[in-house]
Amino acid sequence: FGAVALAVGQLVAPFLATLSASPRAGQFAAEYLAIRSLGAPLILVQCALREARYGQGDTRSPMRASLAGNAVNIALDVVFIPGLGWGVQGAALATLFGNATELFVLAWPMRAQLVKLRFGRRALRDVWMQGMPNGLQFVMEVGAFLILTVLVARMSAVDGAAHQMVLHLVNVSFLPAHALAEAAAVLVGQAVGANRDTLIPRVARRALLIGATYASLCLVVFAILASSIAGAMAAGDAVLAERATMLIHVSLAFLVADAANVIARGVLRGASDVRYAAIVGIATSWLTTPPLAWLFGITWGLGVVGGWIGLAIEIVVGASLFWLRIYRGGWRPAAAAARRSMAGTAV
Repeated sequence: FGAVALAVGQLVAPFLATLSASPRAGQFAAEYLAIRSLGAPLILVQCALREARYGQGDTRSPMRASLAGNAVNIALDVVFIPGLGWGVQGAALATLFGNATELFVLAWPMRAQLVKLRFGRRALRDVWMQGMPNGLQFVMEVGAFLILTVLVARMSAVDGAAHQMVLHLVNVSFLPAHALAEAAAVLVGQAVGANRDTLIPRVARRALLIGATYASLCLVVFAILASSIAGAMAAGDAVLAERATMLIHVSLAFLVADAANVIARGVLRGASDVRYAAIVGIATSWLTTPPLAWLFGITWGLGVVGGWIGLAIEIVVGASLFWLRIYRGGWRPAAAAARRSMAGTAV
């Protein structure tokens, strides 16, 4: 799959120049993707090893590897970009070396296990059955978001800049939810393996409480300081600051729901209910964000704000459906099937 991703990246990169509102920005994007896609095999192997460590309850090793990779990335950014003047290509190379460092730091302590690793047919089938829906879901959702990005790129330069600025800001509110989702997936998976399904709703509620509390704090801060934050990020551009402020206000409608959405996916993934999560994720992403971004943003003339309204609807609807699934126990048959599969593999 890493080789496939590498090949696709090389094929797609030249077309990015035609998808951007600015030919120069499109050329930069094409150069960056052509280099970054070379690291696809490294990233996928690192993800596999990271998830294996998570499954064993080890979150520190992946954290140390991530810190090491980011340290190398930052150091080489300084050398390659301002030092050698390599610009976008330097940034891509620095990230590539950071990925390689992260993989090495994670894999080296596991070298004895990796040497003894053997692939059984049943184990490979089980991994495929669990991973394929997740992979398809992520690819399709990224595709839907890519369409949103393309639509925004066809709007004004101010819309495009505001979209990227506020997207990075919103990441501050939902990235911790990803960590909680990973933790919830591990704990739920352990509960499934121990045949203690009654623990799963409790794990889900506690993860949601922590994630929603943090997202609510971010919501309050963004609501109070939206104009100030947008002004600081816009660096004196009043038009850009106004557009970014509008997007921050739209994001208030989905900050908590976004955290709930991500955490619920982790719970369902841990319970092996991956098909439902994939179906809902793909359906909500393709039936809401792209068509509503076109309707609100382009047809009705709301610009990037219309696109974000569509994104908000996707997140809220998805979170609602996922949590209904958790509370109604729709994941139980998948969890029972996973237990039977593990018992068969062990035998």
